[in-house]
Amino acid sequence: MSQAQQTGSAKVRGGGTVLGYAEGRPRIALAGNPNCGKTTAFNAWTGARQHVGNYPGVTVERKEGVAHARGQAVHLVDLPGTYSLTAYSMEEVVVRRELTENAPLAVIDMADASALERNLYLTVQLLEMGQPLVLALNMMDEARKAGYQIDTARLSRALASPVVETVARSGEGLDAALSAALEIGHSESARKGLRISYGSDLDPVLGSMERQITEAGIWKGAAPVRWFAVKLLEGDAEAWSQLQAADSRLEAVLRAEYNTVAAHIRSTTGTSPEAVISDYRYGFIRGMLKDGVITHVGNRDRLALSDKLDKVLVNPLLGPIIMLAVLYLVFQVTFVIGAYPQGWVEEFFGWLGEISTAVLPEGLVQSLVVDGLIAGLGGILSFVPLVLILFAFVAFLEDTGYMARMAYMVDRIFRAFGLHGNSMMAYITAGGIAGGCAIPGAMATRTLRSPKEKLATLLTLPYMPCGAKLPVFLLLAGVFFPGSEATVMMCMLLAGWVSALIIARLLRSTIIRGESTPFVMELPPYRLPTLRAIGIHCWERAWMYIRKAGTVLLAASILIWAAMTFPQLDEQAAAPYEAAIAAAEEKLEALPSDASEEMRAAAQSEVDQARQNLAEAELQNTVGGRLGMALEPLTSPAGFNWRTNVGLVSGIAAKEALVSTLGTAYSLGEVDPEDAGSLAETLASQPDWSRANALSLMLFVLLYSPCFVALVVIKNEAGGWRWLVFSLVFNTLLAYGVAVVAYHVGLSVWG
Repeated sequence: MSQAQQTGSAKVRGGGTVLGYAEGRPRIALAGNPNCGKTTAFNAWTGARQHVGNYPGVTVERKEGVAHARGQAVHLVDLPGTYSLTAYSMEEVVVRRELTENAPLAVIDMADASALERNLYLTVQLLEMGQPLVLALNMMDEARKAGYQIDTARLSRALASPVVETVARSGEGLDAALSAALEIGHSESARKGLRISYGSDLDPVLGSMERQITEAGIWKGAAPVRWFAVKLLEGDAEAWSQLQAADSRLEAVLRAEYNTVAAHIRSTTGTSPEAVISDYRYGFIRGMLKDGVITHVGNRDRLALSDKLDKVLVNPLLGPIIMLAVLYLVFQVTFVIGAYPQGWVEEFFGWLGEISTAVLPEGLVQSLVVDGLIAGLGGILSFVPLVLILFAFVAFLEDTGYMARMAYMVDRIFRAFGLHGNSMMAYITAGGIAGGCAIPGAMATRTLRSPKEKLATLLTLPYMPCGAKLPVFLLLAGVFFPGSEATVMMCMLLAGWVSALIIARLLRSTIIRGESTPFVMELPPYRLPTLRAIGIHCWERAWMYIRKAGTVLLAASILIWAAMTFPQLDEQAAAPYEAAIAAAEEKLEALPSDASEEMRAAAQSEVDQARQNLAEAELQNTVGGRLGMALEPLTSPAGFNWRTNVGLVSGIAAKEALVSTLGTAYSLGEVDPEDAGSLAETLASQPDWSRANALSLMLFVLLYSPCFVALVVIKNEAGGWRWLVFSLVFNTLLAYGVAVVAYHVGLSVWG
């Protein structure tokens, strides 16, 4: 039997590809509201046989995997979670395009059985699209505990689609749901589409639109023409844009009909066609549920556990305090526990460096391997344990439902600055509680529905004091503000938040204008996530960190090494310095045996100074040194000398590199960012360093260009090189202006 015969009603696209199949396997889509257990089910079906990417042209996450049912492999697509199919968010647009342009063989719609009325709103829209659908009533164990009884047979008859009870956490019913999807996918009647009456005002206009679109022959999507007409009546911008591109004359005719009926509805009911359509859909759902589909047994007034917890955890007074305590605890535990494996990784690479130094002959090859490759890779991978632990906590907070409460609590504040409640988690992940990372923070913006709010969040989250900036702050606070280190660190944290919110408001009022999206977020019931789900989430994100950060940062480390090594000082230029060293050494050796310790110390100091002069000349001759010298006239108003400039340039590759680069610039050799004692002593003794310089540098590091990897991720998430350039240039100019002001204010206060 041919593949086309097996698919029954499946259509054939150009090139002979069978619609509903992918790589020779039946293609099943998994849809549902956020927090309905869809991802848990997908992980249970596919396990490790899945891959994650982005949909073409957008940053919405795409998950695909292979499952097995009825003895055959099934290509499973996990669609983004959405409440509706109206094109308000990128997720909704992606789901619609995926279903209309790449129609699957069938759709499994995961619904939270304890919130059936709300979840069925998406189900009805999927059925209107003519999707062969299996309704999976998930979390049935929780629904039963809450006293809900659902007549699945009656619900199946009302929807004309199979209904299966599932518990994704335990795997109950998942095989049955997948088998039912394969069966209904071959049914011709399943693609006819649900038809709902939308009242005497809209039905005639809907019928007229449907007839004219059919006669024009312009609708090529897999969904019925009626569904497209309903989208037009909902005022759906995506649908109207498609119509305009296909037939501008017809678009003008139908637009006139739409405007007429919209004006009539506004004058008679004070609402819109979209609201009327929504009301009729919910009316259809409520009527169906009241017809014996769902009953509630037990005490209706009994307060659910989630509601009891929310009385405390989302309390206007206690809620924010508890939230801050939870976040503080997460980061404290992350760094306390992560310090051990992080130390093991650092010790391993330190041992590897020692072995390489002993094995390789002294010279450029040894320097490249030890100072470039091993040091660079070790610095990157040492953070992986922290990333794994942090992501495990984030996955736990997400899956328990507490993350949604955190976004809910801060939404009112964020809205005043043109952001969304979901922006908070991106800020937190990027370092909102000092120690995060802008790379996963940028990835966390994928949860934002509005492209405008996502972009404003992306461009401002680098102001958070990420873990890479902490060594700089700790170094300078300890040297120039002894006894007030904690106050300085808290001020840096607050400065990051204030800067992010103010710049976000500025951007949303100028180049990223647009209406704020309403904060519509389900507060799911609290539930205990499985270790398997946390493990999968944790590994996915950690691997993205290793893959994206590791490769680029390793290359950047090698570039920094090369920039601070070449070109080398020629013999003629080095001769005076070497002669000075030889003279100082001869003077030291010529001291009589009874010379005092003071005399020997002074002679040794001359030797050290001569060697430092040579190292400084060698560094100034390199590409990095020349760049630092060239920038000094520009950066001196902010209190930066050429050595600081070299460190700041290297900081664009990785902020951690700034401390070690400063150490090299001061001819101290390699300086460990976590143990910069020798550099601290040198900075404290330098006449051109003061509290004003330290304050200026800390604020500049806080605000200037994100590291190179973060820039690349911002470019990928924002969808264009111009935003990478904007983040690089605007943030650096902002940091420069703030640093100049801070330096001069510091001089006036501290002298």
